[in-house]
Amino acid sequence: METTTATALKAQHIEAFKKIVGDKYVLLDEESLHHYSHDETEDLHYLPDVVIKPKTAEEISTILKICNEGKIPVTPRGAGTGLSGGALPHLGGVLLSTERINSILQIDERNLQVTTEPGVITEILQNAVKEKNLFYPPDPSSRGSCFIGGNIAENSGGPKAVKYGVVKDYVLNLEMVLPTGEIIWTGANVLKNATGYNLTQLVVGSEGTLGIVTKIVLRLIPLPRHDLLMLVPFNSAENACAAVSAIFRAGYTPSAMEFMERDALEWVSKFVDSSSVTIGDDVQAHLLIEVDGNNMDVLMQEMEGISAIVQDFESGEILFADDAQQKAELWKMRRRVGEAVKSHSIYKEEDTVVPRAELPVLLKGVKDIGKKYGFHSVCYGHAGDGNLHVNIIKGSLTDEQWNGSLKEGIKEIFLLVKNLGGTLSGEHGIGLVQKEYMPIMFDETQMRLMKEIKKIFDPNNILNAGKIF
Repeated sequence: METTTATALKAQHIEAFKKIVGDKYVLLDEESLHHYSHDETEDLHYLPDVVIKPKTAEEISTILKICNEGKIPVTPRGAGTGLSGGALPHLGGVLLSTERINSILQIDERNLQVTTEPGVITEILQNAVKEKNLFYPPDPSSRGSCFIGGNIAENSGGPKAVKYGVVKDYVLNLEMVLPTGEIIWTGANVLKNATGYNLTQLVVGSEGTLGIVTKIVLRLIPLPRHDLLMLVPFNSAENACAAVSAIFRAGYTPSAMEFMERDALEWVSKFVDSSSVTIGDDVQAHLLIEVDGNNMDVLMQEMEGISAIVQDFESGEILFADDAQQKAELWKMRRRVGEAVKSHSIYKEEDTVVPRAELPVLLKGVKDIGKKYGFHSVCYGHAGDGNLHVNIIKGSLTDEQWNGSLKEGIKEIFLLVKNLGGTLSGEHGIGLVQKEYMPIMFDETQMRLMKEIKKIFDPNNILNAGKIF
């Protein structure tokens, strides 16, 4: 697929962009270009030629028509919290930020729906519907800063996905601007829809390569009244992983089931300066387990049942969160593990996912591959979904190893994942950093179909070109 280049951007384009959105929202200064040159992916930086901050779908439409005609690359961007390089302007050109398209348009309590713009922070949306006793469950670790539009682009998950599903399970309809400038709705604001191809679900998780979403209709559910939380230590990380599928096989569906190996919890305890968890010398991993619902007696019974199951896997003394403050402290530690790892060392994060019963095999395999290639990994993730984040630490690896033989190690991890019935990414997407591994999962026919879909939406390949493929 032919890739556009930023050399097509001319002074007349800049003037046209200023007429569309106003001088104030067309940024060319070095500080702004640097700010938008990176997201949370490793230590990668790519400078755009210009940053544009539109306010409406109509403004985006006019901008994209100009870029499509001039074959100017456009990189859409939400809050810049991504971990696969999806918002990196690696071809230069236009960086189009959705941060000003940031209103919650309607909370429909009768139909349990919310209509929002993409630049709304996920936690702000959750809190707004919570005030009406409604619940939007997908809650990525960056929910306090990520945008709902970015969540759509990556089909984000988070801890609650194990019980409630991921973003795709809540999206009913999307307004989007195509790379050629047309504005369309992808579906209808209904719970059932068997009318033609499902364009809505095609766009969810498409990483900003098919269009720019400008309005989002989400379904909501009633807010559960109670939740209970416990932290379970294990003397073996593989035992912790094995306990996960046993809990589900016994008939329990926790609202969260998070895995953290020892290094993850130790590093984050120092990072957030917390002493709320004492880690015993023989403890190698923890499961953070939450149940929620409307009947406290039922939840207590579920916790007792789960506590009995984990004892079969050599668990240690369980910490039950006594109050809201302790729950918040435990969740803060889990949500900030990624930041703690990043602050500790240069790292690469691989977002693997397998059927949950295969987690112990995956974890052991990752550690064995690490020994073979000489790298240390810190693992944590959404164990209830079989979604393991493998953070490979540079540590004492030479630049030659880091940029050379390590790729073979990562490839082996993904081959193992495939053999276990899993896939490359559970919630972070492919973006820029994983695309070379796509042929592990897909044959030529599958890749051709995806590339042809991209070409139908984006004939001149201007929108987030060079991502995924």
